[in-house]
Amino acid sequence: MTKPTLADLAKEKYAQGQRLVAPLLGFPGVTLAETEIKLAQQNYSEHFRVIRALVETFQPDLIFPLMDLSIEANALGRYTLFPRNESATVPRDHFDFEEIEALGRIDLACDSRIMGYVETVKRMKKELPDTLIKGAYVIGPYSLAGLLISAEEAAVRTLTHPGEMHRLCGFTRGVIQQYADLLIEAGAELICILEPSAVMLGPKQFTLYSAAHVQTLAARFKEQGVYTVYHICGNSMHLIQPMVNSGVDGMSLDAREYGVNLLKVLQTVPDRVAVIGNISPTGKMLLGTPDEVRMEVRDFLERMTPYPHLILSTGCDLPRETPLENIHAFMRTGRLYRIP
Repeated sequence: MTKPTLADLAKEKYAQGQRLVAPLLGFPGVTLAETEIKLAQQNYSEHFRVIRALVETFQPDLIFPLMDLSIEANALGRYTLFPRNESATVPRDHFDFEEIEALGRIDLACDSRIMGYVETVKRMKKELPDTLIKGAYVIGPYSLAGLLISAEEAAVRTLTHPGEMHRLCGFTRGVIQQYADLLIEAGAELICILEPSAVMLGPKQFTLYSAAHVQTLAARFKEQGVYTVYHICGNSMHLIQPMVNSGVDGMSLDAREYGVNLLKVLQTVPDRVAVIGNISPTGKMLLGTPDEVRMEVRDFLERMTPYPHLILSTGCDLPRETPLENIHAFMRTGRLYRIP
């Protein structure tokens, strides 16, 4: 029997008059579990306790470990900062392209932070409900290149040294593939590729330095029976077609306030691709009341009624300070809404 696509799962729910509901939770779970981001990102038992608290409290259709854009770069030896209650970050540091050969010998399975996330996914697979889609994040090839040489330097080198950037992005794709293989072996059913730095590229450059590599990754993940989702922060309207062409199962898009017109996206993206989003994580969800969240979600769902391949979500990960009652309002409204 052929495995249903991610869009098929959305359509099955739509046929029942409902939507899959999957806000990008994560950091609010730190509040629920009464712990700290730094501790959860570095201790897999504490990390899983955060994820379990989110699942038990909100019962989403899809869950991820905590978002961490630093983990692959840190495993490659990049200097990393670990604030107590913010996600880890990689400051700008010197990078010599001659390092690539030596870095290519690094076995990610020997990195403690990498394996902490792998162990978290193992527990998610073993201990969370079978009906829940268990996802995992990896950084995108271009964004990882940007962490190694700085986002500014990466953007310049796509124009001045394209050969070096092709080589670097090919290397980072291999790193991502190695990490994703570990996550998939641990039980991840969906890999979301986070490519925030690529939003500054034009469609041609985006295809060369990101989408072409994501296409290779998505094909491999499909062979492994795993869904692939492409996430771009900011206004990605100029990148929609290259994202579709990469062969991913879903596209996670940022909020309307950044310029993303989700109605237009749904009208142009083939319904074999799930479109995920795009309630603002820093608008009513963070600053409003539960009633305002309910109104926003209801209005959003009404406007998206004709499109069965939509998965209700937020445009990006919710901040740690998001009021828990607002997340409850999001979930209840999404669950109770019936498609006419």
